[in-house]
Amino acid sequence: MDDRTMKAVLFDRFGGPEVLYVGRVPRPGPAPGEVLVRVRAFSVNGGELAARSGRVRLVTGRKFPQRIGLDFTGEIAALGAGATGVAVGDQVWGVLGRSSGFGSAAEYVTVRPERLGRVPDGLDLVAAAALPVATTAITALRDKAALRPGERLLVRGAAGGVGNAAVQLGRAYGAEVTALARVANLDFVRTLGAHHPVDHRTVSPAELGLFDVVLDTAGTDLRTVRRMLKPGGRMVTIAFDLTRPAASLGYIAASAVHGRGRVRFFSGNPDRALFDDLARQVTEGKLRPAVDTVFPLEETAAAHRALEAGGVRGKYVVKVA
Repeated sequence: MDDRTMKAVLFDRFGGPEVLYVGRVPRPGPAPGEVLVRVRAFSVNGGELAARSGRVRLVTGRKFPQRIGLDFTGEIAALGAGATGVAVGDQVWGVLGRSSGFGSAAEYVTVRPERLGRVPDGLDLVAAAALPVATTAITALRDKAALRPGERLLVRGAAGGVGNAAVQLGRAYGAEVTALARVANLDFVRTLGAHHPVDHRTVSPAELGLFDVVLDTAGTDLRTVRRMLKPGGRMVTIAFDLTRPAASLGYIAASAVHGRGRVRFFSGNPDRALFDDLARQVTEGKLRPAVDTVFPLEETAAAHRALEAGGVRGKYVVKVA
């Protein structure tokens, strides 16, 4: 096979998981200040589902083919001129920066080294692919919400990629963790450290009481969830309602001046320091990867289909042969 090309997951039109296919694209070379990573695995994220379906086409554009994949694990294969802080052969994890868009669902990816961190020794690279998204949970709880020991934490979407990490970290930070999940996943979130696993479909907000910190991963019904804050409580969301994007984002903005507690919204954009902190959490036993299912690259569409169906426990990971 021509080593000037590589396999990558592509789509030529917006639609369901069936539009995804494995094709060949030019193999990238690292520009000055970049590194080339041979990708071993990546995970499937909700933002990619929205991009593939066309729900955020104002951001992604309409030029095809388009790529998917946001996070990854792998080994440094080559260094561009001036790239520092890593060496060829290093095992790393990373997330493509906001300016890069999607593209980690491929055999190789180029990235700036400050967007990478070293995977802890002994951690399998396929399992490790479930963890780059945990940097979002670290940022939400530690930096945005300033979660303190003894506080009540509510995690909405606790069985998902960010949610499962938030449950583990909330417990490690000394909070009393209430985890909202499907009934089938209550035992799973309990094993992660949740003090109070709760079926979100059968328990009303009034029954749960008030919380010091709420971490929302769904983006829907934010008005109702916000009412669950104590005076002085903090709410962080990493999503907005894709069926009503203007209204949802408008409500988040208005929350800074109206009602109880501002809703802090952000999207993850981790750097090396944050990946170093992630590695420490793993090494200290405070955080472990939660992999639901591993799919081969050729079955990436099946991984998307599974995530859309709901009920994931941790992350769906795709292994690159």
